[in-house]
Parts: sequence; structure tokens; C-alpha cells
Amino acid sequence: MSQPLVSIITVNYDTPEVTAEMLRSLSVVEYSNWEIIVVDNASPKNSSAILKKEFPFITHISCPENLGFAGGNNIGLHFAKGEYLFFVNNDTELTPNLISELVEYLQKNPQCGIVCPKIKYHFMPDTIQYAGAIGLHPLTSRSYDIGYLQKDDGTFNDTRITDLPNGAAMMIPSSALKKVGQMSEIFFLYYEELDWAARFKKHGYEVHYDGKAEIYHKESVSTGKNSAFKTYYLYRNRLLYIRRNYSGFRWLIASSFFGFIASPVHIFKHFLKKENAHAKAIWNALVWNISNSSTQEPKNHSSKLLSELKIDK
Repeated sequence: MSQPLVSIITVNYDTPEVTAEMLRSLSVVEYSNWEIIVVDNASPKNSSAILKKEFPFITHISCPENLGFAGGNNIGLHFAKGEYLFFVNNDTELTPNLISELVEYLQKNPQCGIVCPKIKYHFMPDTIQYAGAIGLHPLTSRSYDIGYLQKDDGTFNDTRITDLPNGAAMMIPSSALKKVGQMSEIFFLYYEELDWAARFKKHGYEVHYDGKAEIYHKESVSTGKNSAFKTYYLYRNRLLYIRRNYSGFRWLIASSFFGFIASPVHIFKHFLKKENAHAKAIWNALVWNISNSSTQEPKNHSSKLLSELKIDK
């Protein structure tokens, strides 16, 4: 198999020690032709710029503003030279055949625009987080990850078309990116890769799962496993996704259920648990969608910041 250049892109926000663990895991990767771009998303306390000393091979980019998951990755794209682009969370650890398997899969499946590996929990390495996904439910607009919390007994070592990718680890061909465009930065955090996948599909590409490759994920290190910050963006962006990607009767049903049933019920549940910050976060998510009637953002903000970036190659 040929080894075209793979650009690995990861975003750091205040967790350089976590990013360092991911970078150290690159030492086990069998694929040799790669570059890695680390984007620091305006970390307020702990920039990843210090990692350049231990890992001189990285291209480090310091962004003056926190652009979220989409914006941070889009910054990295401006400096990526690879034929394939591997977006990977900084709270992951790579495995030996991960990159080679995904590259080979994309070479054999030109209709595939996004391919994701099997994702397992780092702290429960025998347990699956993602083995593909069943698409968003027409009523609740929530997805279902195949294999979730199941033991990895080999059942999910297959390869197949799947409905949705997982943003923790996904590889795309740069040729497809040129047709589809970058991730939308209107989301900031969560649902951006699902919105991106919808755009890939509109351009005739498929989303695939490759269970022959795997990666370990620590999950929610930078946002917190149960933070109001996370709650806000999950609810804000679920409704935003509905508004951007549904139409007609499907839009009416999904948005009505979300606005008049799901959100009020969860607000009430949080109040009962005295989790007022979470209840307020859901309310603010609804208010944001009402206040922002347009779902189409102007040109991605990351492009406007290119002249302000600090680049250390």
C-alpha cells in the first residue's frame, strides 16, 4: 500500500498534559508518512505551546480566540498538506494500525467521504463507545451509537456504511473536502460533525465505519462530563441542527417536540434535582435559537483570523 501524506489535526483547550499523552501515543503508529497540527484554542491558563519543546515535530498554532471544535479544526485545515485529513480529539490515544487501516479503506472506497474507527473508552479499554451510529430519530433528533457500552468481543470488527460519524476520530480525503467545504462554525461545539456529514451526503458521499481500526477516548476532558456548558451547547445545537437540515413536516414535528416537550421536561427534571445551572442552560439554548432566526452564518470566522495566528513549525 502506498503511504500518501496524512495530516493529523487536533485542538487543545487548556489541557496540554492530555494533548501530550495523545502525542506520545503517535510513537506506536506504524504508518510513517504523517504530519501533525496542534491548534491551541486560546487556552486561558494552559496553552499547548509548551509542547513544542517535547514534540518538536508538531506544527503548533496559537489562535487568539476560542473558536470551538469546528473553528479550531478549520484553523488546522489551512496548514494541512495531506492527501488525507485525520481529525482526532486531543483526549484520545492512537493504536498501531489506526492510520494505515483508515487510509487503505479510503483508497478502496472512493465513495466514502468520512470514515471513523471503532472508538473505545480509554479507562475501560474493553468497552465500546462507538461502532457506527443509527441516524437521528425523526421525533427526538437524538442518535444512537451502535455498540455503546458493549464489550469488544469482535462483533463490531466489520466495515460498513453508517448514518453518522463521531467527531472524536474521523478521516476524510482532501479531495472531498474541496467539494464539501469546512465545518460550519455556527455550532461552536457539538453537532458540527453531524451537520458536516449531512453536507457530505448532499454531495454524494457516504459515511463509513471501519471496525478494523480502533482508538481510545477519554471523553469530555475539556468540557467536563456533566457541565452546564456542555448541556447548553447540546440543546442549542440539537435545535440548530433541526433548523438547518430538516424541512416540511419533519421539521415541524421535530422542532415542536424539542421546543414544547423535551426541553420543558428536562428543565423541570433539573429543577427537581436542584441542578439550576443545567435548567438555565436549556432555557438559554431555546432563547438563542429564537433570537437567531438565520441558520446560515457568514464566512467562517476562522478565515478572518489567519493573519493573527502565532505559528510555530
